[in-house]
Amino acid sequence: MVAGTIGLLAVTAALLLIDPSGSSSDEAQVTGGFAGSIRPPGPPLDFALTDERGLPVSLSAARGRPLIVTFMYTTCENDCPTMAQQIRGALDDLGPDAQVPVIAVSVDPARDTPGRALRFLAEQRLTGRMRFALRDRAELQRVWRAFGVPPQERGLEHAAWVILLDGMGRQRIGFPADKLTSEGIEHDVRALLDEAR
Repeated sequence: MVAGTIGLLAVTAALLLIDPSGSSSDEAQVTGGFAGSIRPPGPPLDFALTDERGLPVSLSAARGRPLIVTFMYTTCENDCPTMAQQIRGALDDLGPDAQVPVIAVSVDPARDTPGRALRFLAEQRLTGRMRFALRDRAELQRVWRAFGVPPQERGLEHAAWVILLDGMGRQRIGFPADKLTSEGIEHDVRALLDEAR
């Protein structure tokens, strides 16, 4: 009797896990709600930094539309280039009409120079599509704290995140690097664009 009950429970569990549409769990996750994780609610955020060309960059300049914010460093060889490519794929899929700004905030200000930022953006084919926010450690520290992202430290990898802000400038969706896909970013940006309409 116990063996029969266990067998019945195993069959029931297997049936509950099968997706009748044949799609993977990742695809199913993207179709409803948000693909990324919901970020803690909070007030609109802003900062005033300088980009790779010495021009001012702020979050408030993008008010009224979703904004992609990520945290990278220019000498990164693993997560940062991968995240940049996922973001580029999402921008390609969204198309030029979406006009979604992207800001990469430096997590290694000692080594992230304007020249290195320009080179990183060119290598990732994101020149003109992503801005690299640079400044000294004290100014960047406030941004890292506001987003809950620790910086790059010697011997420790930084927390690699892509965060979507809504048109009001509030953190809404977060993707850790290991869960990031261009399809997920595109889906959630479209959802935020629909909210803004």
